[in-house]
Amino acid sequence: MNYIYIIKCADDTLYTGWTNDLDKRIADHNSGLGAKYTRGRLPVKLVYHEEYDTKQEAMKRECAIKRLTKKQKYALIDI
Repeated sequence: MNYIYIIKCADDTLYTGWTNDLDKRIADHNSGLGAKYTRGRLPVKLVYHEEYDTKQEAMKRECAIKRLTKKQKYALIDI
């Protein structure tokens, strides 16, 4: 299974990514091994995810979400 996810950082910013192991990826982010962007904004909290059968589908959706405005992302995750 492949996932896209949105995490909320300690500074209230959002980060979007994709993975094939959601629990491990969130743990990686929180241990400082995730994206450079999140390393200085710990801890992070998973606030949204979607599942996809293929990596290509997940990456396509990740790109679409990254193009959304902050307001649209908050509407998506319903915060």
